[in-house]
Amino acid sequence: MSETMKDLKRTHRCTEVSETNIEQTVTVMGWVQRRRDLGGLIFIDLRDRTGILQIVFDQSSIGEEGFKKAEQIRNEFVVAIKGIVEKRDDETINTNIQTGMIEVRAVELRILSEAETPPFQIEENSPVKEDLRLKYRYLDLRRPDIQRNLMLRHKTTSVAREFLCEEGFLEIETPMLTKSTPEGARDYLVPSRVHPGNFYALPQSPQIFKQLLMLSGYDRYFQIVKCFRDEDLRADRQPEFTQIDMELSFVEVDDIIEINERLLAKLFKEVLDVDVPLPMERITYKDAMDRFGSDKPDIRFKMELVDISEIVKDSGFQVFTGAVANGGSVRGINAKNCGSFPRRQIDALGEMAQGFGAKGMAWIAITEDGELKSAITKFLTEEKTTEIIEALDGKPGDLLLFCADKNEVVYNTLGGLRLELAKKLELTKKDDFKFVWITEFPLLEWNEEQKRFVAKHHPFTMAMDEDLHYLETEPERVRAKAYDICLNGNEIGGGSIRIHQKDIQEKMFSSLGFSKEDAYERFGFLLNAFKFGVPPHGGLAYGLDRIAMIMTGSDSIRDVIAFPKIKDASDPMSEAPNVVEDKQLKELFIKIDKL
Repeated sequence: MSETMKDLKRTHRCTEVSETNIEQTVTVMGWVQRRRDLGGLIFIDLRDRTGILQIVFDQSSIGEEGFKKAEQIRNEFVVAIKGIVEKRDDETINTNIQTGMIEVRAVELRILSEAETPPFQIEENSPVKEDLRLKYRYLDLRRPDIQRNLMLRHKTTSVAREFLCEEGFLEIETPMLTKSTPEGARDYLVPSRVHPGNFYALPQSPQIFKQLLMLSGYDRYFQIVKCFRDEDLRADRQPEFTQIDMELSFVEVDDIIEINERLLAKLFKEVLDVDVPLPMERITYKDAMDRFGSDKPDIRFKMELVDISEIVKDSGFQVFTGAVANGGSVRGINAKNCGSFPRRQIDALGEMAQGFGAKGMAWIAITEDGELKSAITKFLTEEKTTEIIEALDGKPGDLLLFCADKNEVVYNTLGGLRLELAKKLELTKKDDFKFVWITEFPLLEWNEEQKRFVAKHHPFTMAMDEDLHYLETEPERVRAKAYDICLNGNEIGGGSIRIHQKDIQEKMFSSLGFSKEDAYERFGFLLNAFKFGVPPHGGLAYGLDRIAMIMTGSDSIRDVIAFPKIKDASDPMSEAPNVVEDKQLKELFIKIDKL
């Protein structure tokens, strides 16, 4: 039967008890991790968010009634224990836990709450299917590794908030119910009862509002804020996610990069005790794609792409010459020391290449004695083959992989194979943190489905000054004052300098195919506000979930979010989303058509 805490106050969390407390009386509370009955003695491991503390019950200390109560304890019971701290005997010291030098001899026990047998063991890195873990997420959250993740996330936000406040930023909240501006991912819509037939949208970011705050003279803003996007999910994506969002006035690109480098260095030093060298490396978007096949490159290892288009454009091998003639390219990567891969492994890489969008993958394996194994060398002269191998710095024992297609396909294929090989060859470590800024993104990109240019970042991104004259004539040539910060192959943040001149903003909307009426229909309140004096400004937003995922070494952001959704954007614990009563729908003037 459960008891109360009346007249009993916790004095310490479990791992706050130490050798300095020996012979003192303490009161601890938590969950029973494990119980061991040795006849005249009962031991339990008491667990709270700080860790484990061993409690020992013997009848001479706790009395007959207390000992009988201890015999009823089972795993996950919630208990309060008052006892005396003792040093363990040398032979019972446990170096695997923080409190392994001591134990608490109980003099009073209260069972605060009983527990049924949980559906899985509450333990570190429990090998339980994720569906079951998320159905019982409140139990999964008791696991020490998940608790450490969330505590690290808390520390990350605390350090970030402290840093930004010291740098003169103001923390200001922006609305959760906003106007839908369909340009980008799909909005989550919220029907209005007061305005029948009208809808709010949940914000994909605070973008427009933080720009208005700059116009309003607040100079430096930040917010740790929830954002919402109705899009397909991946391991590092959720329908609701958290940003560390900021905006600054009277700045240029270098100013924003400099302050954020110091922020990241402080975060990794104070949270992980990792020194981040400054300044961080910067790579233009074009160079990132050419070298790594990705605008979020993992620079912890080499294996860079090499363009051999000029070498093979007249080689006579139709796969190569055709790709170059059609405006594409031929590029390769050198998988060092992989020349001994059996054919089945090379074929598996070819299947991966097709999965990345390529029609196929060409290859040359160089054996340790310098012999070439390949299906393509018979189509090339010996001189041309040598030239290709030299371009990729091929040596005995290497495996050279090639893709010939449109640049987009080549980048995606070789960039993907590069990452797969790094994983297979264990070329990276989770605790090796390599940051890189990607700059000079294209301002616009062509959308084949819509048959128009769309904003690569968003419609308020400023063009590079020297490219502005191309905006109306050759928009594909225009580079943006946009930048992403990447860490170990993940984009963890991105931003840009914003357009603050009315004429340039109108040209931008025109390049996107918006008429003046369309632009004012979508963004009228921002454009009207911009008539009243706008400072030059820019900003950046971090994906907090993604940063926490990398810092904890997790494979999914679900492991750093307290109550995440699964791949279909549902919550197996709360069973959201679900149906609502007809009465609620009528109040909102909504009728559901049954499929």
